[in-house]
Order: sequence, then structure tokens, then C-alpha cells
Amino acid sequence: MTDTSAPAVSDEVRELLASRIHDVPDYPKPGVMFKDITPLLADPKAFSVLTDALAGICEARGATKVVGLEARGFILAAPVAVRAGVGFVPVRKAGKLPGATLSQGYDLEYGSAEIEVHAEDLGEGDRVLVIDDVLATGGTAEASLTLIRRAGAGIAGAAVLLELGFLGGRRRLEQALAGAPLEALVTV
Repeated sequence: MTDTSAPAVSDEVRELLASRIHDVPDYPKPGVMFKDITPLLADPKAFSVLTDALAGICEARGATKVVGLEARGFILAAPVAVRAGVGFVPVRKAGKLPGATLSQGYDLEYGSAEIEVHAEDLGEGDRVLVIDDVLATGGTAEASLTLIRRAGAGIAGAAVLLELGFLGGRRRLEQALAGAPLEALVTV
């Protein structure tokens, strides 16, 4: 049976991860406070702690595969898959994957976008944990959950390094998660 309680991530882990996320004011445009995770990735201890925490979530949720969302989600999800001993599946922007794909469109603040996955990489019997660096408004994550279900796989949950709580992404994902947990290691 899969554990449905929240995996324990200590305050010490949260503090270490948060301390390696740097604020960059007015990037990419004036008035935006960009959260830069590259200092965390450059710190081998912090990156290893992050990978361990996400792999623990993967194992606790009984995931058989992890999906990484383009592009920084790839950086986080691939080592998690290796550490947890499960498959890694990239979800890419439309037109980036060769061969047969499933695609899912979604709305952005100003326009729309489309993501794709290889049709044969997910299927019945798979339990998928979606991993990304940041949960902002939730549009890409919501589309990925829909895409995963269309491929015939189940949702083990979603996990992010950083949740920008003030943007309401968690609320947007409630229906798409259908009771599966959303884990944020750091929330601002």
C-alpha cells in the first residue's frame, strides 16, 4: 500500500534549500522578483539534499516514473529518477520530441502554449510523480497532469522545489490532482 501521508521534510532541509535560492530583482522585467535556483544546483550538498528529498517523496507515493517539466524540471527530475530507481519521462514544449507524441494545449496569461510527451513512455500501470522547479500559476503542471492521464497513467502526485503561494497555482491544480498530493519543499 502506498503511503498517503506527507513525507517528512525537516525544517533544516527547508532552510538549507531556501538559503540557496537567490532573489534577482527586476528580472526578466521591472517589478518581477525572480527566484534563481542556480546557486542551489551549484552547491553539491544542497543539490544532493534536494534530490534525496524528492526521491523520498517519489518512493513514499509509490511512483513508477517521474515526469520532469521543461526545462528546469528536467534538471531536478532526472537525478530523482536515478536515486529512486524509476523511469524518467520528459514533458517538452511542442515540436521538440521526435516520433509519436501526445500533446496538450493550455492557456497562459497572454496567449497559449502546448506540451508533448512520447506516447509510448507512459501507460496503464504507471504511477507518475510530476516534478518541477517552481509552481507559479500552475498552467504547465495542470496540462501535464491531463496529458499523463490521457496517456493512460495514474497520478502519484506532484512535487516542486519552490511554490509561489501568492500566485494561486495550488488552487488551480486541485481538480487536476484529483486527491493526489502536491508537495512543495519551500513556499514563499
